[in-house]
Amino acid sequence: MPIALCVEDLRVRYPDRDHPALDGVDLEVPAGTTVALLGASGSGKSTVLRAVAGLVACEGRITVGGRDLAGVPPERRGLGLMFQDFALFPHLDVGANVAFGLRMAGRRGDPARARVAETLAMVDLRGFERRRIASLSGGEQQRVALARALAPEPAVLLLDEPLGSLDRALRDDLARDLRRLCNELGQSVLTVTHDQHEALTMAGAVVLLRRGQVVQAGNPGEVWRRPADAEVARFLGHRNVYDIDVRDGRAATPLGTIAVPGHRDGPAAVVVPLDAVEVDATGDLEGRVTEAARFVGTGFVVETAVGPWALEVRTTSADLSSGSPIRLRVDLARVVTMPSPR
Repeated sequence: MPIALCVEDLRVRYPDRDHPALDGVDLEVPAGTTVALLGASGSGKSTVLRAVAGLVACEGRITVGGRDLAGVPPERRGLGLMFQDFALFPHLDVGANVAFGLRMAGRRGDPARARVAETLAMVDLRGFERRRIASLSGGEQQRVALARALAPEPAVLLLDEPLGSLDRALRDDLARDLRRLCNELGQSVLTVTHDQHEALTMAGAVVLLRRGQVVQAGNPGEVWRRPADAEVARFLGHRNVYDIDVRDGRAATPLGTIAVPGHRDGPAAVVVPLDAVEVDATGDLEGRVTEAARFVGTGFVVETAVGPWALEVRTTSADLSSGSPIRLRVDLARVVTMPSPR
C-alpha cells in the first residue's frame, strides 16, 4: 500500500525546555487510512502534527506522497488541518468559511461554490451556506470545520483533538461519522487525541507517544491486547495491572503461578483482562468484595480483593455487597506479561 505521509527521525526542541519535545519520532500513514497519535498531555502528539503542517521548526524528514516537505511553507503542503477549537471565522457565513481553503488555492467562482455545496453535503450540512457560525450547535461547527479542511481535497487530513470540546455522546456519534466519511472518501488522516476510546474507535492504526518518543504502534486490537509496558496499559484504561517478580520463567501471584517464558529474572508486570476473570461459585480462587457492584452500561463491575491485589471483575449480578466473600475463576493463559520499569 502506498504511503501518504512518512515521518522519519522527527526532532523538535524548544529553547525554554531542557529536554526535546520530540526525540526521533518515526511514523507512517498508509494511503486511505486513519492513524491516531495517542498520548497524555505533554507527550508531543500535537507537536508532531504542527511539525508536519509546517507550523514549528523541526529536524528530520517529512514526505507526503513521496514529496519532501523540507522548506515548503504550510499553505503549499497540500494538507488539511482542523483544530480542537475549530478556528472558524465568526464574521463569515458557513459557505465562506468552507471556501476559505479553496480561495487560498486559487479556486473561485462557480467551481468553488459547487465544491462548497458538495463538501457540506458530505458532512450532512446541505443548504447551510448562508447560516451564521454563531447560530450553529457545537456539533454543527465541528462539521463545518471538517468541511473546510476537506474542501481543497488534501493529500492528508490533520486533526488536532477534533472532538475534544464536545460531550461524550456527541463525540461518539461524530467519531463514527468521521471514520465512515474518511473511509468512503479514501482520505488519509493523522489525528491527535488523548482519549483512548476515541483513538480506538476512529483509527485503523494507533501510535502511542510518551515524552516525545514512540513507545508502541499497531492496530487498535493489538495495542489494547498487548500493551508495550505497564505505563501504557494503565494509560489505555486497563484496571488490573500489577507488578510481579519473575524467577526461572515463572511468577508467583495471588491468582496462581504465571508462566513468563523468555523473560529474564527480575521485575515485570501483568495485565489481567476483565474477560479473563469470572464470578464462579465453584471457582478455586477466593476473594472479598471491597466495593458494591456498579453498572457500566453493558453489565456490572465489582471491586474485589484477592490477597494484596485489588481485582476488578465483570458480573451480571447487582447483588454483590461490600465485605461479602466471592469465588472467582481466572484463565491465567490470558494474562498478559510486559516490562515494568521499577
